[in-house]
Amino acid sequence: MAESLSSSAMDRPATAPAFSLPALEAVPPPLRLLLLACQHVLSLYAGAVTVPLVVGAALHLGAAQTAYLVSSDLLACGLVTLVQCVGLGAVGVRLPVMMGVTFVAVGPALAIAANPALGLPGVFGAGIAAGAIGLFIAPLFGRLAWLFAPVVTGTAMLLIGVTLLGVAVGWAAGASGGAPGDISAMAVAALVLGIILAVIRFGRGFVANAAILIGVTTGFMVAWALGQVDLAPIAKAAWFAPVSPLHFGWPRFDLLSCASMTIVMIITMVESSGMLFALSRIVDKPLTERDLARALRADAVGGIVGGLFNSLPYTSYSQNVALVAMTGVRSRFVCATAGVILILLAAVPKLAVLVTAIPHPVLGGAALVMFGMVAANGVETLGRVDFRPGSRNLYVVALGLGVGLIPNVNARFFDNLPPIVAGVLHNGVMLGIVTAVVLNLLLNRPSASQFAKS
Repeated sequence: MAESLSSSAMDRPATAPAFSLPALEAVPPPLRLLLLACQHVLSLYAGAVTVPLVVGAALHLGAAQTAYLVSSDLLACGLVTLVQCVGLGAVGVRLPVMMGVTFVAVGPALAIAANPALGLPGVFGAGIAAGAIGLFIAPLFGRLAWLFAPVVTGTAMLLIGVTLLGVAVGWAAGASGGAPGDISAMAVAALVLGIILAVIRFGRGFVANAAILIGVTTGFMVAWALGQVDLAPIAKAAWFAPVSPLHFGWPRFDLLSCASMTIVMIITMVESSGMLFALSRIVDKPLTERDLARALRADAVGGIVGGLFNSLPYTSYSQNVALVAMTGVRSRFVCATAGVILILLAAVPKLAVLVTAIPHPVLGGAALVMFGMVAANGVETLGRVDFRPGSRNLYVVALGLGVGLIPNVNARFFDNLPPIVAGVLHNGVMLGIVTAVVLNLLLNRPSASQFAKS
């Protein structure tokens, strides 16, 4: 099942012979460790803060309350990332994984909060309950690890990458909803992309591995010079503001709300399973049933931590998997350090606002590379799948991608279904992964014994 990437493009010895890429258990020198961790923070940050901003806007919260949701989210991001990377007993996969708030929870969270009897405490209570249930069902997912054959994980990676590219293009265009792109925004994104490619091509050693950080930093300075960066909010932000648990009140538990958030937890576990197997191939470490169970327990703990610290459930972020693939830096302690940085950002609003000030076109230029790398790694994984005449694997890939891209091609395809069903099916990545797993079961009939032998 878990073959090594013996000649992956992510291994960079030919480009940087004088610099040894950190292995999974290696700890880079302090300065390199810090800079590599900052890359992961920048990759995750935009997606992580988007969810609390959307929730705050939808619920018409004040600026101070919305800012508190952002800080709470960053704190929980850092805590759950540390649990996942470093490990806590039987919790945590101990791979280079960054944990971020899941977008899947936004719809159910808004529906729960709209009930005056529940509000945000009802959302957080549902997250805690879903996390507690997740701790019990995580071992079940671990025992189903054999379902994620290379044809499934390759399809999942390709689908995730293609789906995320839509986000990257929106950022790079400086527009949304299919509107024409802004020329200055596209120029900044193209500049960032060009700098990243130049650093990858001509850089050596650590410099090549810090291509994303260099590109984003340079793009930020150029955007600032062009007047595209608003630094005024930084002056208004406080230097220190610790996040306290249960800031919005004690959690409230409602049966239907807890059930809906438990569905969110199951969906994130399906997504995480496919992503974790993809990551295990990138870092060349086979993922066992026990490893998967430990990883998904961290997802469950993320629901509990999120509920206690005024946030939503958490899952592994695919853009950071892409960064591991792109740089070849496999050290889990780089991501653990990024988790510490997120915790510090949560307590220092000025720093958090500074990172938030990075324009979307700057992030878009970098994201085009990273998200494209996710898709490329999916192609690389599928390259080891048997597609000879008579093989049914083509159907698994074709329909996994086709069904998974339905929400991207037609965002209203499922609108006539009951809202609770439509809300689940609008998650294209989950839909595609489930389709690939089911088709692989029906057409290829894999078994747990075959997984054990592979």
